[in-house]
Amino acid sequence: MGSSNFKGALLALVALGIFATHDVVVKTLGRGFSPFQIIFFASLISFPMVTLILLRDRTGGSLRPNNPGWVGLRTVMTLITGVSAFYAFSHLPLAQTYSILFASPLLITIMAIPLLGERVRFRRWAAVVVGLIGVLVVLRPGAEPLSLGHLAALAAALCGAFATVIVRKIGKLERPLVLMLYPMTANFLFTGAALPFVYKPMEITDLGMMAVIALFGLTASYLSILAYRLGEAVIVAPMQYSQMLWAIGYGWFLFGESVDTYTLIGSAIIIASGLYIVLRESRAGASEHTPVLQSQGRAETVTAPRSSILRRMLNPTARGER
Repeated sequence: MGSSNFKGALLALVALGIFATHDVVVKTLGRGFSPFQIIFFASLISFPMVTLILLRDRTGGSLRPNNPGWVGLRTVMTLITGVSAFYAFSHLPLAQTYSILFASPLLITIMAIPLLGERVRFRRWAAVVVGLIGVLVVLRPGAEPLSLGHLAALAAALCGAFATVIVRKIGKLERPLVLMLYPMTANFLFTGAALPFVYKPMEITDLGMMAVIALFGLTASYLSILAYRLGEAVIVAPMQYSQMLWAIGYGWFLFGESVDTYTLIGSAIIIASGLYIVLRESRAGASEHTPVLQSQGRAETVTAPRSSILRRMLNPTARGER
């Protein structure tokens, strides 16, 4: 591994460690507050920081999207992803939540066929099928009751994958400002509208934790940008699975969570499938659009904007996404 790839991988590991800590704070707050309240205040606190980023956008054009239907659909998908992920982290063990969210590369591969015209041959299809079997191993339908937390994690994986593929489809046709501003505004307005029905009084420590979520989400997203600048995507992308180690450690030490055998086996299957898809896409001629390889990190939420969009805003000469 070259020096730049090593630095990129190391930065990615740091970013993902911060993301995992971000999720621990979400889980801690989720014991006492609705995900709508957490997202509302975290987005409110993050607005000053994000505004500084938005002001850096020098690309011409208005705030009207060129593809309003796709931008609107992506906004809805991002909103569902954030609320669902925050709910899942609050109600499921960390390791189990991550194992389900790791299904996103499998779903991206499937969705890229109709949306991007991606050709998926037998080997990647086999990896997708094996990975989905891994999801069933984790969920064990029929053997264990499925909770709202499980459904929320599945919704976050599905909607996050959909939002990612949409960015790949229209990324070159829209201003980064548009792609970032619409989901942020919708999250703020929607969770604000729900706030009167779920609000619980907060102490100053709770607000401080909301600020930590906002700060950690943006910091980790920025470090992810640096990681992809330094290292090849095929080296940096697989680092996302390091979050499972953080989940096991944090879950055991902070929440007294143990990881059952089925979660470990299912996670191993899902991770192996995701790694194979990433490696397969990196081979010349195997994938025209490389939807998983270029997805660049976690599913987008209001506290963790998509790294590829942030990268274009901070560096307008960077290659845009399809």
